[in-house]
Amino acid sequence: MRIAIAQMDLAWCDEARNLEKVEKLMAQSADADLLVFPEMFTTGFCMDAAQYSVKMDGATIAYLKSLCARYDLAIYGSLMVEEEGHYYNRGLFICPDGKVYPYDKRHLFSPGTEGNTYTAGKERVVVPYKGWNFCLQICYDLRFPVFVRNVENEYDVILYVANWAESRISSWERLLPARAVENMAYVCGVNRVGSDIYGLQGGSSVLLDPLGNALINCGKEEGLFISEDLSKDRLTRLREKFPVYKDADHFSLD
Repeated sequence: MRIAIAQMDLAWCDEARNLEKVEKLMAQSADADLLVFPEMFTTGFCMDAAQYSVKMDGATIAYLKSLCARYDLAIYGSLMVEEEGHYYNRGLFICPDGKVYPYDKRHLFSPGTEGNTYTAGKERVVVPYKGWNFCLQICYDLRFPVFVRNVENEYDVILYVANWAESRISSWERLLPARAVENMAYVCGVNRVGSDIYGLQGGSSVLLDPLGNALINCGKEEGLFISEDLSKDRLTRLREKFPVYKDADHFSLD
């Protein structure tokens, strides 16, 4: 499994400009199996969902599906989606065959009044793809470890997509390795760079191994970063050698 990180500077609420950049990045990711974009990668972290949201059967997602088919590449990132009168910050894992796995952000960012616009999701989503299982998460979800707890090794990789401010980037840099270690899983955290109406965005996108070691560290610059092959066998051996999951607490979520 090869994962590519698209650490983007997003044009504010300009879908056409952002999608033009998306296509270029996908064209450059031929060696990857999965390309991960930031949160709300066609608009930036916008609360004007009434004007800029898309529909699941609309032109934007149809175009993304066509790109995945053209480049034989899966993607993950989030968009503003309208459905049955509600708006969602919805993660979309789109496969080359057109299959779409949606994940609605569970933890809405109350300091940014995200919950005034968007409806929170309820379900955790794990996606099977090319023999790997991916747990889909979005930004503020990173601060809530119970929701992502890897019970019985249900997944192999956690994908976090974000618009995480530079002023709080130290938390991003601490929490991502913690999620890798405590869940014995690879972690890919993709944040945007540049600035928006909220200020400077922090970048620092990473791909971490199950021990919290950085396989990719993107720093603060815009760019495309592609991993070497991730080893499922190594992950299995680590879990067999140090089977902490067998001692984990069991619980249910409300």
